[in-house]
Amino acid sequence: MNSLSSSLFHRFSCDVSEIELPQKFTFPFFYQPHPLAIAASEQLQQWLSGDGGELHDFDNDGKMFGVLVVRDNQGELGFLTAYSGQTLKPESEPEYSALNDEFCPMISLGGDEQSAAEQLAINEMNSDIARKEANPLIEQLATQIKDAEQSFSEQISAWQTQMAVNRKARKAQRANADEDLVKTLAQQSVDDKNKLRDLKLEAQKTLAELQQQHSVLVDELNQLKQSRKQRSNDLQQYLFAKYQLLNAKGETRDMNELFATTAQRVPPSGSGDCAAPKLLQVAYQMQLTPIALSEFWWGRAPDSQVRQHKQVYPACIGKCQPILNYMLQGLEVDEDPLQQLGNDSADLDIVHEEESFLVINKPSGLLSVPGRHVQDSVKTRIRALYPNARGGLIVHRLDMATSGLMLIALNERAQKNFQHQFIKRIVHKQYVAIVDGMLDSKPGVEGEIELPLCNDFEDRPRQKVCAVEGKPAHTMWQITKQEHGRTWLNLWPVTGRTHQLRVHCAHHQGLNTAIVGDDLYGNSGERLMLHAQRIEFNHPLTKQPMVFEVKAPF
Repeated sequence: MNSLSSSLFHRFSCDVSEIELPQKFTFPFFYQPHPLAIAASEQLQQWLSGDGGELHDFDNDGKMFGVLVVRDNQGELGFLTAYSGQTLKPESEPEYSALNDEFCPMISLGGDEQSAAEQLAINEMNSDIARKEANPLIEQLATQIKDAEQSFSEQISAWQTQMAVNRKARKAQRANADEDLVKTLAQQSVDDKNKLRDLKLEAQKTLAELQQQHSVLVDELNQLKQSRKQRSNDLQQYLFAKYQLLNAKGETRDMNELFATTAQRVPPSGSGDCAAPKLLQVAYQMQLTPIALSEFWWGRAPDSQVRQHKQVYPACIGKCQPILNYMLQGLEVDEDPLQQLGNDSADLDIVHEEESFLVINKPSGLLSVPGRHVQDSVKTRIRALYPNARGGLIVHRLDMATSGLMLIALNERAQKNFQHQFIKRIVHKQYVAIVDGMLDSKPGVEGEIELPLCNDFEDRPRQKVCAVEGKPAHTMWQITKQEHGRTWLNLWPVTGRTHQLRVHCAHHQGLNTAIVGDDLYGNSGERLMLHAQRIEFNHPLTKQPMVFEVKAPF
């Protein structure tokens, strides 16, 4: 073991000799941590806690840490540690700089004189852009253009109204007009039209002059921004080329190559700086055999994502999937459980059946519609059971892990009617859930959660809270029971966003405790303890109110 690995290779402080090694390496995007990885994580967490006071608060919003259990050439087990990001803490503090020696370093060697000079030039462009954006003349000209447009529009409209009045008066005069009066009235008509023409020409000239002045400033600013964007992209590509990533076969590829065939085509900012790639890179460099991986969150949760202190989370999809798929080549890795999902043994429970629609009780583990890897779904089963049904069948969805009541339209008229009812919020649903924690409130207490949600594009299919891009999401809740460290809830989604109930329960600005069995926002289990228990809607033909209820199976 070389000098670098001697400082990074951590020996277990507890006896792990009785723990059986995993047969395959951890599938990093969906996993339960192996006991060895748990032992390594607990040892790292104890160290992070200092003398038990959790002294190391590395970031205001916490940080992701990772452990990689490895075996050296002599067969000794140990583990490597890493954190996501470029530094432990933004501030330059000696105590944190010293701690860096305990963690795997950045994969890239960093910038050089060329990249530093280019970054300096981009910084100067940023300052220039900021100065130009702050130029008050841009806003003044924009206001003048808007005011002039409105003023000329009002003048032209007023004169067109007056022309109509004049035209009507001339028409009345022509009934008994002599030749001279007819000529006078004709000239008045021409004068009216000429005045309208002159007004329009004046408007065009004035607006053209203002728009020209405004365009010069805006075009100059946009060109500068475009130039900055191109230089930033070129610099990013140059820096990403310095990430020389290894895999278990001993091959090397840079970051740009790995992302070239992805949908985004270029690496997102921060790619390669997560814990998992750092851990694998050092393991390969030190000729250590990777055994098991685990990553956990340490510290306060960010405002956007669902993160709990010490909670294990899988690697992110957007940044890490192309990287880890490559870096794991040459290792025998656990199968992707997401490609083996489905509930073939569970029958669809048809609660109510009519010619135009069904109410079914979907089992947990069954998709509402076919997925990328799994075709078995409510839709495919209904299509097989009702081959003469028309339309899209599915008018709303339940998560694969959620059980409960669903409406199924068997013809286009019913589907259109149900869709209208959902849009107008005529349909009301009640869910029951068990969350993994004792809420401070007592049974009977109720409340509301309003946290806007959108896709977490760097970590699909997860959702995140975002006040800028998120769509409004509103949930009402009520505690019904508390025992054995868990809380039973009734949940009423006012809106119907993807994963709304799951995020609103797990997020620290919501109930701050995940639903039991939630493998996306909490801890996986036998099943997700979330069930759509009650649904209310109007009959698509008779308009009569209908209510159905099926108790939760848990």
